[in-house]
Amino acid sequence: MMIKTIAVLPVKRFTLAKQRLSAGLDADARRALAAAMVGDVLQALMEVDEIDAVVVVSSDEGMLELAADSGAHTVIDRFEDGQSAAAEQGLLHPAAAGGDRVLLVAGDTPGVDPSQLSQLLRQAAVEPSVLVVPDRHGSGTNALLLTPPGVIAPAFGPLSCARHVDLATAAGVAVRVEVVTSLGFDVDTPDDLEALCDAIADRPDAAPRTRAALAQLAGASTS
Repeated sequence: MMIKTIAVLPVKRFTLAKQRLSAGLDADARRALAAAMVGDVLQALMEVDEIDAVVVVSSDEGMLELAADSGAHTVIDRFEDGQSAAAEQGLLHPAAAGGDRVLLVAGDTPGVDPSQLSQLLRQAAVEPSVLVVPDRHGSGTNALLLTPPGVIAPAFGPLSCARHVDLATAAGVAVRVEVVTSLGFDVDTPDDLEALCDAIADRPDAAPRTRAALAQLAGASTS
């Protein structure tokens, strides 16, 4: 049985991204880091054989251009009302709406391993269901697999892992929380960034754009 899987990647405008890193990074550095992280996530999604198409939702012109050049579909985020609203716009794209299931992925998880995503998708249920991939704290949601795409409305943000479980339960569909190690490291705070760096230290091929951006920032700070 062939299952058509579409990935949706909501991306905040880079000038607005990563405000909680402002203590250590200025606006230009935050923008460069955010762009690098999303570029790594997009590349990882494009490498997963089980994903048939990628839809990128953003109001950032540079991101939309990168997405189009990479072969992804694009949706202009006309509302800029957060990750959940952007994700819902992506779900309305014909590619996503025509899929059997949709994988929503956070754009600040640059360490994601395509092989782990492949395994996740191969093992996931094909009947109506919700699969929640939590962050490393077990509270937020770094990826959400919806089968079919409209089975529940995405509700990202603090404590969203439990919220997505509750929404699936209320909808009467099967729900599972699945830890995917490489997807656990989203970046909102300096501690998160340090944890990501530690997590990819022994994976030389992981997050190449993010590594380069961090190296450039480190070089600039010592010059």
